[in-house]
Order: sequence, then C-alpha cells, then structure tokens
Amino acid sequence: MTDAREGSGRDARRRTIRGVERHALAGLAAATIGVLAVVFYYPVGTVLVESVVVDGVVTLGVFAEILRDPFYFGELARLLRGESPPTVVRDLLGPDRRLGIVGFTAYQAALSTIASVALGVPAAYLLARFEFPGRRTLRSLTILPFVLPSIMVAVGFVATFGRNGTLNTALGAVGLGPVELMFTLEAIVIAHAFYNAPLVARVTTAAWESVDARAVETARSLGASPLRAFRDVVAPQITPAVLMGAALTFVFTFGTFPIVLALGGFQLATVEVFVYRLVRDLNYGEAAALAIIELVISLAILLAYLRYEARHTVRSRGVRTLPRRPIRPPVWTPRELLPRVGLGAYAVVAAVVFLAPIGSMLLASVTGGDGGLTLDHYRFLAERQRTGAAFQVQPWPAVRNSLLFAAGALLVALPMGVVVAVLTTRRYRGRKLVDAVAMAPLAVSGIIVGLGLLRGLVFGVEIAGWRITVAGALAIVAAHAVAGYPFVVRTVAPGLEGLDRSLVESARALGASRSRVVSDIELPLVWPGVVAGAAFVVAISMGEFSATVVLATGADAYTMPVAIERFIGRRLGPATAMGVVLLVVTSLSFVVIDRLGGEYDGL
Repeated sequence: MTDAREGSGRDARRRTIRGVERHALAGLAAATIGVLAVVFYYPVGTVLVESVVVDGVVTLGVFAEILRDPFYFGELARLLRGESPPTVVRDLLGPDRRLGIVGFTAYQAALSTIASVALGVPAAYLLARFEFPGRRTLRSLTILPFVLPSIMVAVGFVATFGRNGTLNTALGAVGLGPVELMFTLEAIVIAHAFYNAPLVARVTTAAWESVDARAVETARSLGASPLRAFRDVVAPQITPAVLMGAALTFVFTFGTFPIVLALGGFQLATVEVFVYRLVRDLNYGEAAALAIIELVISLAILLAYLRYEARHTVRSRGVRTLPRRPIRPPVWTPRELLPRVGLGAYAVVAAVVFLAPIGSMLLASVTGGDGGLTLDHYRFLAERQRTGAAFQVQPWPAVRNSLLFAAGALLVALPMGVVVAVLTTRRYRGRKLVDAVAMAPLAVSGIIVGLGLLRGLVFGVEIAGWRITVAGALAIVAAHAVAGYPFVVRTVAPGLEGLDRSLVESARALGASRSRVVSDIELPLVWPGVVAGAAFVVAISMGEFSATVVLATGADAYTMPVAIERFIGRRLGPATAMGVVLLVVTSLSFVVIDRLGGEYDGL
C-alpha cells in the first residue's frame, strides 16, 4: 500500500513538472508582455496622453501652438499661421532665415549624417576590398559606438578639442594658432561621426562583401571600365546599405542628447535637449508634445527608408564574393598607388576622429595645469568621496549605482530578450507584428521613456483606490532594461534561426516539451549570442544617460554618466578621471561576463 502511494505521488509530481514545462514558455511570454506593457508602452502612452489632454479635455492645442511657434519651427511655422508660401520660401532661403529648434535639430542631424557617411564608406571600402593584418580585429571594432558611453566620449572630445586640449597643444608645438571648436556645431558633428561612421561602415562592408564577383567580371568582359563596372554593378548593390546607415544615423542624431548637452549646451539645443529643459522646468505638457513630434519625425524617416529598401534592394543568390587585394601590392603602379594614398589620408583623419578622443581623455586624467603628470584629479575624486556634502556628486555612489542598475537591468532584460528571440524565430501568423511591437524601444528615445516613467510610475498610478508608485532606482532599472533587451534579441535570434531544426524535431518526437527543448538544446547552442547580449545590456546600462538624468533628478540615484556630466560643467580634470573610472568598470564588467559565459561552455 505504501509503495502504491509513493508511486502515485511520483506520478503526480511528474505530471506537475510536465505541466509546468509545457506552459513555461507561454508563461514567460505573458510575463514579458506584461513587463513591456508596464515599463514601456504605458509610459510612452502616458507621454502621448499628456500631449493631448489639458485640464482633463482632449485637445490638439499644444501641438498647434508648437507647430505655429517660430521658436520651434522657424520660418515654416509661418505657413501654419496663414502667411504666403512664396514669401516664407524666400525668407527660408535667405541668409537671415530662422530654423527654430526642430529645424536646427534636423540641420545638425543632416550634417552629422553626411560626415558619418563620408567617414564610414571609405572604411567599408578598406575592410571589404583589401586584405591586411588586423583586418578582422578592425572590423570587430566597428561595434565600438554601441559599447562606449556617449558622455564619456563627450569628455574625450572636450579633452581633444578644448582650448587647452591635445589638438591645440599639438598645433602650438608647431607654431600654429589655437582652434576654437568647443560649443560649436562642428564639435557636435565630429562627435556624432565618431559614433555613427562605424555603423555606416559595418552595414556597408557586409553589403560590399555580398556583391557577386561574376557580375563584375561579366561587365568587364563586355568592355566596361573599372569605374563603369563599379557604377553599374557594385553601386546599386551597396546603395541600400549606405542609405540604411544614413537613415539610422539621421534618426540617432536627430534624437541626440548627451553629446549636444556636453559639447553644445543650451545655446545649441536640439529637440531632445529642450525636452529635458522643459521637464526640469516642470512644463510636462509641452515637453510631451515636443517629444511626440520628435518621435513622429524619426519614425517617418525610418518608414521612408524601409519603403525605398523594399523597392530597390538587389538580391543575389549563389554569390561569389569579390577577391580582396593586398594592402601592399607586389608592383606599385599609378593605378595601385592612388587608392592607397587616399586610404593613407583617410587613416590620418580617422585617427584624429576615432582614436584621439579616448587617448586625450586618458592623458588629461593624469595631466596637471602645467602639463606635467599628476594624480591630482583622482585625488580630487577621493577627497570628494571623503568630505563631499550630501548635495554633491560623489564617485563611489555613482560607481555603486551604475553596477547595481546594470545588474538589475541584466536580470530583467536578458530573460526578456531570450523569450522574444524565441517567439520571433518561430513560424506563425503575425510573427512580423510581434517582432515590430517588441523592437519598438529601438525607435523611441530614452528621454521619452524617462519622461513617461517619471509622469507615470514615479509620480504614481491610482488603481482601484490604491496609489502605486515605483521608486526612482527601480524606474531607472526599468528604463535601462527597456533600452538593452532589443540588443539581446538581435544577438540571440540569428543563432536560433540558423539552428538545425532536425535537432528540435527529434527532441520533440522523444517527448520533450517546447520549453525543455529551448533550455536543454537551443540555448546551449546559442550561448555565445546570449553572453554577447548580456554584454550589450551591461554596456548600455553603464552608459545610459538620457532616461537616467530625468529619473535621477532630485534623487541619490545618479550614475557614472550623470556624475561625469555634472563634473564636466565645472572642472575637466575630474570629469576625465571619472571617465577613466567608467571605462575601467565597464571593461571589468565585460571580463566578468565573458568568464561566466566561458564557464557555461565548459559544462
């Protein structure tokens, strides 16, 4: 009788375990949808409601005021105020035209896009068409803009192009006058190129390596010159990639915030900076409306590109890639010399744009006012930590908060990203819609998410007579998780797509549940992608500034990027030292994640 009861108990436990396994994936999917609804869609919806509801009445009056205000839309605002279009166009083309905040934001984004394409396409040409030692390493470094905190790069640019920066020091050494670049549009454009040119290079390199060599050989055999073959065969195939990089660059720089705040200030304010200023002034309705206008413009640019891509992308099958040429040819001829001289000049420019800011930050952190080596800036941070007043930014709380927020964001974003990757790699009706809904955070700026969380969860939500509030630290973790989890999806999903489906089918045929197959077969096979996604989440959390600076206002939840921004407005030395601390902490976090990933592989 006892044996029968024990056997019955074991059977019940097995049925329970199987039931949990059968519904685990569905439960995780529901939980992920719930988290997204609470920490992303509800806050963004709050911003939308704030922009159209004034004193409890639905109205588009705030939008109308912004659209008709020359402060925001410059000369174009006059069209909505009923002025004659020819007169407005004439004034818009004149030397005294007013662009307004939105017009200036679009103008600097266009200039930044041109600079990024001008720097990114030659890099793609170098990586796709030449073979040289370190080519693969150099290509891997094109991921740089996604792991370097923007505020740290801003500090590097101040250390490079500031009045006493390395550029002016080098110019003074050869008898040339100083160059004034700080708080200018040129500094902003160069900094944006630092971030986005590698993105253009990455997507264009992939397209260039997909060009079919047979098509080029056919064109040449029919008498086409190398230039004509490039124009008629290669260019049509790489143009969509270049335009994709340009479209993403425009969207990213249109929604720029930390770079402009640090290098341009409010005198060169973009829409994002002005939204932040309105939030600080507690003008939430106007801030929400302006943020929605920014979002609509960004989505319109992306939609226009996607329509172009659908019509013009050239698809090839059975591609034989173009052979790469050695960087040092066996025989130097004018035809071989010219492109290499151009690449040499490009390397000099690239070194100034890409390497000088980080090197200058490291140098400035150990250089005193007399140009000698010193550790005074690090001593200042230690002294601030020891004696700083409660209202002052202290280094250790900033480091501690950054680590805690990154750990919290990782715990939330990693399972969310893996679940979404699994859902979006399955074949079912509506998969594209699920993918689009899940990837929406990529198209929404951090300032909008931060504003929505501030006006929603932080201020509190009343449900059934209960007021639910989320503390500032938890809101920051939520914002970081929302910003990071799409990158987990994008690193895990390709691995899942490429798995041998026979392994999954065999496991299912042997009775394994869907969630058991995911945990025991699929995830171990794509574990490098999971580790890479975890690294992305940590990097993005460590460097996130836009949402954090909104949510940390008036609280003790400031992070290292926020501390750097507060230091940079007063003394450059401590800001560079704090930037080095951020670089070291981020690098150590990467090492820890990599080691943990390696241990899993050995199991």
